[in-house]
Amino acid sequence: MPEYAPSPFETVRDQVALYEATDGEQGGTLEGRPVVILSTLGAKTGRIRKTPLLKIEHNGSYAVVASYGGAPVHPAWYHNVLAHPEVDLRDGATIRRLRAREVSGAEKNGIWRIADAIWPDFPGYRAAAAPRAIPVLLLEPIT
Repeated sequence: MPEYAPSPFETVRDQVALYEATDGEQGGTLEGRPVVILSTLGAKTGRIRKTPLLKIEHNGSYAVVASYGGAPVHPAWYHNVLAHPEVDLRDGATIRRLRAREVSGAEKNGIWRIADAIWPDFPGYRAAAAPRAIPVLLLEPIT
């Protein structure tokens, strides 16, 4: 089993620890909106990395947005998912093994509509990130 490498960011590290200790009863929101914990394998280290992300459900799957708050670069977790697309997603006490795929076109636009309704800052993030196109990934059950 790969070793867990807590985030270098204290707020992320603390939120993940609190979320996992309470099955999401505490640490399970971002400004009042529910979050999930995405566990990936590090693209460079092979160590387990955990990131709280907004909970965006879509047709029995989950979507994740690599916005990084509108930064000009992709977040580290996005590179990890590209390198290792099988991920674990913790939603409260439930942990699911899922496979990630990046979406585009009409599918991406549809998920953006859902995501924007959940987190109204996403349109501003897209504008701030330009010319970087913010990736959207769908995490689907492994069949």
